[in-house]
Amino acid sequence: MKSMTGYGWGEASRNGWKITVELSSVNRKQSEIAVNLPRELEVLEAQIRDAVNRRVARGRVSVRVSLHAGEDAAAAMVRLNAPLARAYARQLRELARELKLPGEVTLDQVVRAPGVLVSEQDVGEAEEYWPAVENALATALDMLVAMREREGRHLLKDLRQRVELMRKSAARVLKQAPQVQKRYRAQLLERIRKAGLPQGAVEEERLLKETVLYADRSDISEELTRLQSHFLQFEECARSGEPVGRTLDFLAQEMNREINTLGSKANDSRISREVVTLKSELEKYREQSMNVE
Repeated sequence: MKSMTGYGWGEASRNGWKITVELSSVNRKQSEIAVNLPRELEVLEAQIRDAVNRRVARGRVSVRVSLHAGEDAAAAMVRLNAPLARAYARQLRELARELKLPGEVTLDQVVRAPGVLVSEQDVGEAEEYWPAVENALATALDMLVAMREREGRHLLKDLRQRVELMRKSAARVLKQAPQVQKRYRAQLLERIRKAGLPQGAVEEERLLKETVLYADRSDISEELTRLQSHFLQFEECARSGEPVGRTLDFLAQEMNREINTLGSKANDSRISREVVTLKSELEKYREQSMNVE
């Protein structure tokens, strides 16, 4: 099990250029990849997306690729426009004499003038850089996936605790269910007594029919069975090495349906208290499952 949040970083070199790949991922119901590339490497976007899709199944992944010139490449990409520099120096000296300003024209002033130093970024064909980009991306993905797996182990521990609490609560409901019919019959007799009617005024057969009818309306055995089935399905997900986030979302919806039905059918205070516990733990389970890939 993996979480959807993580960070990864990788670096590689090619033809005197350094390539850096930075990845970050956050929660999303679907897979979403945002790629930020320098203009010279834009044609590599599809290959980058394919590589990320092979390792990440869910969440929003941001990919930032940076291209930096090494020392040799940096020297080669800067050209001095000497004629323009001389023109700037001559014009600055003439202006200084005209305005009677003290001091000499410095080299620093000249090279800072627009157009004196020209940047010529000759990166070459983008496809030549794909092996380096691929290596840096693979390193970043390894780091990202490792972080998501570490966080996933913490999520799994918490999810298992939530499911175990729900399992125990459901077991207590199962234990209480057979007593509901007896308590309902006792309540009917108590109402008859409080009404001042003699015990024999109500036929035993009619009392039995009323009790059986109530038991049929409040039968929750089917809901409890399905709830236990969902708990087993969760354990299968926990043991799976595949992305299970969507399955966990589905299980949360199904468990919520069964718990709501329990609450509406079982007109019993003891079971109602357990339903509150089930709903509380399910909400915590749902919040955590939204972080799972």
